[in-house]
Amino acid sequence: MSASPFIIIIIVIIAIIILANAVRILKEYERGVIFRLGRLTGKQASGPGLILLVPIVDKLVKVSLRTVVLDVPPQDIITLDNVSVKVNAVVYFRVVDPQKAVIEVENYLFATSQISQTTLRSVLGQVELDDLLSKRDIINHKLQEIIDTHTAPWGIKVSNVEVKQIDLPQEMQRAMARQAEAERERRSKIITAEGEFQASQKLTDAAKILAEQPSALTLRYLQTLQVIASENNSTTIFPVPIEMMKPFLEKAKDFVTTEKPS
Repeated sequence: MSASPFIIIIIVIIAIIILANAVRILKEYERGVIFRLGRLTGKQASGPGLILLVPIVDKLVKVSLRTVVLDVPPQDIITLDNVSVKVNAVVYFRVVDPQKAVIEVENYLFATSQISQTTLRSVLGQVELDDLLSKRDIINHKLQEIIDTHTAPWGIKVSNVEVKQIDLPQEMQRAMARQAEAERERRSKIITAEGEFQASQKLTDAAKILAEQPSALTLRYLQTLQVIASENNSTTIFPVPIEMMKPFLEKAKDFVTTEKPS
């Protein structure tokens, strides 16, 4: 009679353990893949909410449906133009078919990481460095399509792939800096030359107008005198227009012609 309470306590403990293994609660973002004696039960994953299992017979595997952010470690890549760089990326994916994610691949996280690394090396090895730096959106889209094609049989949907960082050798960084500086100098010289060309065109147009309208030259002369007079100068120089000297030059020329001995 003294052993009866002890037996009852053991039975209660066993019942609690069995009940705890038979009842599972899945969150909203979780799904459960149930195996009964090793065989898959049902065509769809269970959950969310309360899940009842047959103790000892059923086994539940939880799968999260949230988006996973996978950081791809830096990869040593030789581009198409034989430049060695280190590139890392980030992959955004989520499970869309929990049963395939459990049955078709042993560890979908590790498998997605490995296929992302190999695809990154393969794709970036087929592009030149300039395209890798300037056409990153196109490369990201291509990476996303290839990785998504490989992971689709595993019930994985890759939503986005981003090349995060590109580490260049020091020699290449210095060469690119020199190239950028030379490009800036070239643009500066072109802009200066274009400015001088436009200024020469304007001066040519102004000279034609002054040649056709002598009165315009006189007005310009008076404006120049006004500017000179506005300054606090002790000495003022009055330039004499060439047109005022023409009559004297013509008379001197005629005088020299008449004085020549015959």
